[in-house]
Amino acid sequence: MSNKTLGLIHTSATLVPIFEELCNEHLDGIDRFNIVDDSLISICIEEGELTPSTARRVVEYVGSAEDAGADYILVTCSSIGSAVETADTLSNVPVLRVDQPMADKAVKTGQEIGVIATLPTTLNPTSDLVERRAAKAGKEIELTSRLCEGAFDALMGGNPEKHDAMVAEALKELSDQVEVILLAQASMARVVDQLDESEKTVPILASPPTAVEYLASVL
Repeated sequence: MSNKTLGLIHTSATLVPIFEELCNEHLDGIDRFNIVDDSLISICIEEGELTPSTARRVVEYVGSAEDAGADYILVTCSSIGSAVETADTLSNVPVLRVDQPMADKAVKTGQEIGVIATLPTTLNPTSDLVERRAAKAGKEIELTSRLCEGAFDALMGGNPEKHDAMVAEALKELSDQVEVILLAQASMARVVDQLDESEKTVPILASPPTAVEYLASVL
């Protein structure tokens, strides 16, 4: 019997090695391929939202991945999440938005949930997703959203130290207010590794490992 194939759709080439490593660790024996188009996220940032034309292109990429033989498709960017959900309704194979398993895990973990992001285009879709997944699970939650203004610009402008310091500070502040924190962007996960164990007073969830662990359970 031939192996199952996972198609991954990325909005940044920097995500490819992150997911390669996770797939090697958790999805042994699953074939996979990558589709990358960083214009999807640049247009979202430029427009300040996911536009209908960008959403249509996301749906087309999902169709291409299905045509290429994917049995399951993972879209690794939270900012285009609503288009991924639309694509799932049009596809003959399951299509997963990267932050859904993380949202479900947060809803199971606690009632007071924090979401942290460096881009408003990611903060709103992730917060909206958490609220909808909680409603679906029949659970009442209190959501606190936090935007690290300027951190993304620092990262893109070649100052990762400034980005990491701003995110770390926000994580420490939010830890005092909630029971679990979600990172709205994969690029923030490395900051968690830099925190002392004493500073990790609540679970901090990142979407890439949570999504790949979920895929391991279904594939």
